[in-house]
Amino acid sequence: MSSFDMRRMAARRLAPPILAALAALTALAACGFHLAGSEPLPSVLMRPHLSFTDPYSDFARDFERQLQAAGAVLQPRGAGASATIEVSRDTVEQRVLSVSARNIPTEYLLVYTVTYAVRSVKGELLPPQTISLTQDYSFSERAVLAKEHEADMLRRQMARNLVEIAMRRIASLR
Repeated sequence: MSSFDMRRMAARRLAPPILAALAALTALAACGFHLAGSEPLPSVLMRPHLSFTDPYSDFARDFERQLQAAGAVLQPRGAGASATIEVSRDTVEQRVLSVSARNIPTEYLLVYTVTYAVRSVKGELLPPQTISLTQDYSFSERAVLAKEHEADMLRRQMARNLVEIAMRRIASLR
């Protein structure tokens, strides 16, 4: 069998999976599917000013990155901005869920809460919105560093999820 025939056979075996992949991509495009964070921003939010209670929180940093990735040009002052996004609350609380017989915490609950509003020169575009996520995790005094690292990772993931929720709500403004 020649190398040409072998290539033709290989092409015949690859054709069905390639066609299936193209059909799936066409179906996704037809149904209006968008990748997370790829939702276009309304024109009024293309030059926003951000006002944070804590500009160094996980939520604030991720929110800035997502806005810039969506094409927004952040304005350092409100004067040149097309809108202001004010984050008035950005808190993480840690609550004890359960304790051992020796009264040592064995399970915690993280609660990440964000409140934000969007105003333009013409008025309020989005009234104050409060979104909150919770996540519990176990605690062991034998693995304190590992559990602290786990709590940090959970907090960062919760912040990313809150940013995604806020971005979807903001993108729905038209």
